Amino acid sequence: MKRLYRWALAALIPACAVVAALSVGSCKDKEMLEATADNSAFVSLTDVVPDVILEIRYYGTYNFVGARIDGYEQPVALLTRRAADSLRAVSDDLRREGYRLKIYDAYRPQCGVDHFMRWAADTQDTLMRRYFYPDVDKSELFEREYIMARSGHTRGSTLDLTLFDMATEKEVDMGGTFDWFGPESHPDFCGDPATGEYSGDNTSSPAGRSITAEQFANRMTLRRAMLRHGFRGLDTEWWHFTLADEPFPDTYFTFPVRMLGE
Repeated sequence: MKRLYRWALAALIPACAVVAALSVGSCKDKEMLEATADNSAFVSLTDVVPDVILEIRYYGTYNFVGARIDGYEQPVALLTRRAADSLRAVSDDLRREGYRLKIYDAYRPQCGVDHFMRWAADTQDTLMRRYFYPDVDKSELFEREYIMARSGHTRGSTLDLTLFDMATEKEVDMGGTFDWFGPESHPDFCGDPATGEYSGDNTSSPAGRSITAEQFANRMTLRRAMLRHGFRGLDTEWWHFTLADEPFPDTYFTFPVRMLGE
């Protein structure tokens, strides 16, 4: 669902585009992206960051689809070794501030992205709308690019995460849930991520929603730590980060999410 590759619904009409949306290995798109099932450059995140907390949302049913997503065979987090090593540095920094990292998603196989595409095309399936997209009509998800045929997650160096407070033993309050479709998820909602200053400006929210200064500051704590160690953020999701120096910028992987070597 990431805004990393423009693909309107109308673009699915040509034959090659339809096949690309359903199986990235069947025909290449105009960017000539490579697809492979080779997982030799990947590691299990818990092997590199042992104290990370996993809540792999797409393995369960509490997600915007409301079902387990294709390709998620086990509740594990996989990343390229380079991204995992950088995340270890993030974790070490944040532990000194009293936090642990909690992971919602990491590597995502192309079949999982294809599952999102099929779900979004079925406008009658609105099971989870009230939890994740109450202010958006499902028919607009393609147009607004909440659902895309390509995702940085399938390149193996992108992840979705939040903070866990070791003192309270609770997830840190970010003022909004992971995978919320709306401007309330933007890093610049109610503040300036470049300066870290809270403004309280919630005019972009269609329902007049807002977040507090503390919630904005919590988002900035995560963001600063990620950027400090080589990740870049996304302008539409406070939880989403990609390693800037990702090792496979032109490759999409197809192997399932499960323990490596099994």
